[in-house]
Amino acid sequence: MSLPETIDVRDLRLGMFVQLDLSWIAHPFPLSSFVISSEAQIATIRGLGLRRVRWDPSRSELSPAAASAPAPVAAAAPAPTVAPVAEEPAEAARRQRRQAVAAQRSAQLQCERCYAEAIRGWRDASELLRGGDADAARRHTENLTGELLRQMLSDPESCIRLLTEGAGDRASAHALNVTVLSLLLGRLLNLNEAALLSLGQGALLHDIGKIDLPDRVRCVQEHFTAAETKLYREHVSLGVVHGRRMALDPGALLVIAQHHEFADGSGFPQRLELAKLSQAARIVALANRYDNLCNPPLAAMALTPHEALSLLFAQGQTRFDAKLLGAFVRMMGVYPPGSVVQLTDERYALVASVNAGRPLKPRVLVHDPRVPREEALVLDLEREPGLGIRRSLKPAQLPREAQQYLSPNQRVAYFFDAGPAPLVQERVA
Repeated sequence: MSLPETIDVRDLRLGMFVQLDLSWIAHPFPLSSFVISSEAQIATIRGLGLRRVRWDPSRSELSPAAASAPAPVAAAAPAPTVAPVAEEPAEAARRQRRQAVAAQRSAQLQCERCYAEAIRGWRDASELLRGGDADAARRHTENLTGELLRQMLSDPESCIRLLTEGAGDRASAHALNVTVLSLLLGRLLNLNEAALLSLGQGALLHDIGKIDLPDRVRCVQEHFTAAETKLYREHVSLGVVHGRRMALDPGALLVIAQHHEFADGSGFPQRLELAKLSQAARIVALANRYDNLCNPPLAAMALTPHEALSLLFAQGQTRFDAKLLGAFVRMMGVYPPGSVVQLTDERYALVASVNAGRPLKPRVLVHDPRVPREEALVLDLEREPGLGIRRSLKPAQLPREAQQYLSPNQRVAYFFDAGPAPLVQERVA
């Protein structure tokens, strides 16, 4: 996925197609690969601390004037010297907390911006396909999958972050949730980059056949007639047709064809058993089921992430690949992001992110009436040895003050979290 040539940032020109070898949360651009269209973008790239960036001459749009123009490089201003000032311990603690809150808020906003951009990318690809431009739709989804994969692989410690805003419409949010969870599970299973790219593209497009269905049958409902159920199930074959038009690779096509098949042969459309299902399709089927439990068409039917994971584990031993299911539970943690919990000190909290390597010690947003909601720190329970989770709750079980403070969303949205751990630990008064 990396571009072959590099160039000094001082030599950047308008029209160059460049790739930034940084995660989405480390730069302000919507994508990591793009054509430079303004001097402001060049200045921003130069301010990122990179000495060289990758670029692709064949995809650039350089004019003769831009290609021959000298690079406008501003002289670096001398760094101001600041005399050290003694700082009181209390003021140092307050400053540390302010820095931690600012870093936490910035990382959250960056993730939500990247998620919203990915949502727009999925919608654009869908519109290209509706408009009959299958080649452009394929390129669009390849680029989007590549960006998502780059974000995930940018930090080996990246885990699952709960988003608080910008979930988007259900179809696009579902496609992205399934893709994020599938890629993270694929990484946990040590899939190589090519397999992850195929898995991600198949996950993004697993429901693409629904664009040909009437709105009323795009999500299965208990009251469906036999005819409506049959029509709903046709989205699989319709998706395969679109995938072939897009010239997707065989692995991505199998994901689209098999994402509703179950290991025990009870799925559709072909009632295939485990041995006939591709690994990528098994992964996407699992992520698809989990997200449908958390984010059903009717919000009143939604399970909490903890409930959804418990149900999958209890009822999915025969419907899913048992090894994949075990890995998925380990990845999501006992209390997946979005779970409302009560801590061992009786306080209430919202699970904000989970690392597969430490499933019992997620990062949580704690209800603390002494601290304004916008200044609350996400605590890393791994760094709080005397603090743990006692039980999971439904949001309705929270006291009113805690519910307003934690603001658990009706819909759960996930993205990759490569943000830093909190800069300060909790001090017990």
